[in-house]
Amino acid sequence: MRYRLRDDELEFTALRAQGPGGQHVNKASTAVQLRFRVAASGLPPAVQARLLAQADQRITQDGEVVIKAQGERSQEANKAEARARLAEMIARAEHEPRVRRATRPTLGSQRRRLEGKARRGEVKAGRGRVAE
Repeated sequence: MRYRLRDDELEFTALRAQGPGGQHVNKASTAVQLRFRVAASGLPPAVQARLLAQADQRITQDGEVVIKAQGERSQEANKAEARARLAEMIARAEHEPRVRRATRPTLGSQRRRLEGKARRGEVKAGRGRVAE
């Protein structure tokens, strides 16, 4: 990853975690919601565009990434998990896809294709009714 996440670009909110955990879950706000505004970040414009183009339900219509982490028992561990997930998303967006250049099929591959079609046609032609 070439981009370093700055603390002023991240907004953390503490929430009550869901699921089992006994009284600890009911009392402590250990779950964390991370908000990251893509347009206000220091990401290069190309990376921002690829990040927003990802088909991910964690990206809102307003161009904000919202990640909820609640797997750990401590708030600090959940913050670290949320940061790691965001870093992974940004790393995927930083990878620039290679441009595909159209190429022509080789003469040999064209011949093999046509020979295969001819063979298949002969098989099908032999399936007709038998003449008496």
